[in-house]
Amino acid sequence: MTYGRSMSDRQLQEPTRLVLTALADAPRHGYAIVQEVLAISDGQVRLRTGTLYTALDRLLQQGLIQIHAEEVVDGRLRRSYALTGTGRDTLTAETRRLSLTVREAERRLALSTRPGRQARRQPGHGFGPGTVTA
Repeated sequence: MTYGRSMSDRQLQEPTRLVLTALADAPRHGYAIVQEVLAISDGQVRLRTGTLYTALDRLLQQGLIQIHAEEVVDGRLRRSYALTGTGRDTLTAETRRLSLTVREAERRLALSTRPGRQARRQPGHGFGPGTVTA
């Protein structure tokens, strides 16, 4: 991470990315966010309550989400959360960053699976400072 970059330029940690993704299509309350994260991650990530609410508090402070509504259900306050414009921009930037990385990884893996081909570097071409080609 580089200092001085905007929030939308920073790499997100997985729980943050998953929470923002869960809120991308609709506002949700805490339990619904946990269920969405479970679905998004194909059952691989189950957010614990403490992790979720710590993340929500931090995302609120950073201006990436906002409280959408508050209601009392069974005597308990239930808040629903929604992405802000900044949160949407941040998630969009993260999605682009991840897509570029995935595309480059797929390209390099495809090169490495060609039979009888030795990978070699070609400076100044492709994704990074030196790109492997076959």
